[in-house]
Amino acid sequence: MSATPERKDRLGPGDIRARKGGEPVVCLTAYTTPMARLVDAHCDIALVGDSLGMVLHGLPSTLGVTMEMMILHGKAVARGLSHACLVVDMPFGSYEEGPAQAFRNASRLMAETGCQAVKLEGGQHMAETVAFLVARGIPVMGHVGLTPQSVNTLGGYKVQGRGQAEADRIALDARALAEAGAFSVVLEKLPEALGHRITREIAVPTIGIGAGADCDGQVLVVDDMLGLFSDFRPKFVKRYAELGQDADAAIAAYAAEVRARRFPGPEHAFGEGKPA
Repeated sequence: MSATPERKDRLGPGDIRARKGGEPVVCLTAYTTPMARLVDAHCDIALVGDSLGMVLHGLPSTLGVTMEMMILHGKAVARGLSHACLVVDMPFGSYEEGPAQAFRNASRLMAETGCQAVKLEGGQHMAETVAFLVARGIPVMGHVGLTPQSVNTLGGYKVQGRGQAEADRIALDARALAEAGAFSVVLEKLPEALGHRITREIAVPTIGIGAGADCDGQVLVVDDMLGLFSDFRPKFVKRYAELGQDADAAIAAYAAEVRARRFPGPEHAFGEGKPA
């Protein structure tokens, strides 16, 4: 059984920003209250990612995720946190139109979920929006490299930044977000050398997901690292458990006992006059 670290004060975006070059930032996704409690005990950031569309709702991509879905799950995760900084993704179509649209939706996310920051995808073209939000009291986590909301224009979920021109563009994207006021930047699915370069070049923490060990922190989808989906094994994910196999075995055992009338047993039944 893993040890639970000593409880600390609630972390905020400023605390995460101050970790640049220091103790690595630990981040996992969470979509429900019970999972949020587990993440909260060990992590610095709980991210309600729009990956919930695929992980929980069976959508083929993140593009179908709505504001209502993000708010519903954001509220659930907020109920399970007392330490980790809560960041909620802005879904596709909720911020790309311009700063005013982004502010309306980001302020709604913060007001209705109680999150401390929002995350949005995009590089240099989103810098104006990031600056607009930050100036109005909304902390922003950026996201460059493989940006899943742009999967149709990127040509799939492939590694980004292979080649000097593409690497330079992504590095400029990250720098633009940092200079616009983002408190951290997610680097997704980049060559390790590019992750190292961007981490060295920008003044805020980089949170890697498939971007190498030199980033200032790491994030994974919690269901991936727990092995809840045995058929999904991206290269950048380390499996720390195989809960999908355990769950399958447990459900099979339950079904077999019900069919054989071995469950429920006498110990699970209520008799006359016995307390519940």
